Amino acid sequence: MTRIVIEEDHFLKIVPVVLDPATPEAHRWAVADFFAHDEPDFLGWCSRLQRRLSGLYPAEVVFAADEADLKAKIADADGVVVESLRISDAVLSAASRLAIVHKFGTITTNIDVAACARRGIVVATLRRMVNVAVAEQPCAFMLVLAKRIGEFNGLVEETALQNAGLRVRPRQGRYIGYSNFAGITGLKTLLGATLGVVGFGEIGREVARRARAFEMEVVYFQRSPLASALEQELGVRYLPLSDLMAQADYILVQLPSTASTRGLIGRDALGRIKPGAVLIDVARPELIDHDALVDTLESGRLGGLGLDVLYSEPAEPSEPLLRYRDRNVILMPHTAIGARANALRDVESLCVDLWRAIASPPDAPHIR
Repeated sequence: MTRIVIEEDHFLKIVPVVLDPATPEAHRWAVADFFAHDEPDFLGWCSRLQRRLSGLYPAEVVFAADEADLKAKIADADGVVVESLRISDAVLSAASRLAIVHKFGTITTNIDVAACARRGIVVATLRRMVNVAVAEQPCAFMLVLAKRIGEFNGLVEETALQNAGLRVRPRQGRYIGYSNFAGITGLKTLLGATLGVVGFGEIGREVARRARAFEMEVVYFQRSPLASALEQELGVRYLPLSDLMAQADYILVQLPSTASTRGLIGRDALGRIKPGAVLIDVARPELIDHDALVDTLESGRLGGLGLDVLYSEPAEPSEPLLRYRDRNVILMPHTAIGARANALRDVESLCVDLWRAIASPPDAPHIR
C-alpha cells in the first residue's frame, strides 16, 4: 500500500480522512464537523476525490512530530508532506522509494532541493488558498480602521450622529460640497503609510504583496533577514523589531506560536509603538502579552486594534478587550481562513500532486 508521511499540523490532519480508510471514526467525524457549515457533505466530497486518485487511494497516512520522527518513518514512504520540518540530505538518505516531497506552502528553504533532484525526487509546492484568505483579513482590518467604518457604520441619521457627539453641518451647496457632513476626524488613507510585518513567512509575504498594491511602504522583522535580491523582488526592507514598532503606522504580528514567540510583543515592544499606530494579529493572540495590550489600549496610545483570534474561544464575558469593540477595535471569531472551500481546494491540490508523482499514468499533466 502507498505510504504518505505528513508533518503533524492541524490542517494536514484533513489528509488521512481523504486518503486513509483506516482513519478512526472519531477523527473522520471531527473533520467532517469542521467543514459542516460550508460543506455539509464533506465525506461525499472525499469519496468523489478518492475516485479521481486511483492508485493513490487507499493509502496509509502517518504523522511525523519532528525531524527525528520523520527520518524514522521515511524509509518506506512514497510521499512526504511538510510545512516547517527540514528535509535534509540526511533525512533523504533514509528513504528507499520516495517519489515526492511536497511543501505545504511555497517557501522551500526547509527542503534540500538539490539533494531531491540528485535522487530524482519531485519537489512540489502549493500556494495555499487558506493563506491567501488569511492575508486578506489584515488588509480588511487596515481599511476598516483607517476609514473608521466599524465605529460609524449605520450612524447616518442626524440624531444618531448627534448622540455620537458629532455636529451635522448645514448644507452650503452654493459654496461647498457636503462630504463628511458630520465632521468625523481621524480618517486615513493607506497610501504612503508604513506597514510593519513581524514574521515574514507565507502569509506575511501575501500581505506585503497586497500592501504594495495600496502603495504602502513595507518593512519586516524576522530572525534572519532575507537576501537583498528577494527583498527587492518583494519591495520590502528589514528593520529590527524595536525600530519597526517605532516607525510603522500599521503593525501585523504574523508568527507561529512557539516558546520563543509567545509574548514577543510585550510591554517593551508596545511601549515603542508610534502613538496612533494600528496593531493587527490574525495569527495567535498569545504572541501579544494580554495585560500589556489592554493597558496600551487604555492609555490611548493605539490608534486601532484588529484580532482574528481571541485569548479564549469563545471569549469569556469578562474579557477586558470587549469594552473596546464599539470603538477602534475589531474582534473576530476566528474567521480569517474564510469559507471552507479554501481548505478543500488546498487539500485537493495537495492530493492530486501526490497522485501525479506516485501513481498517475505517464501522460498525466506535469506536476508544478
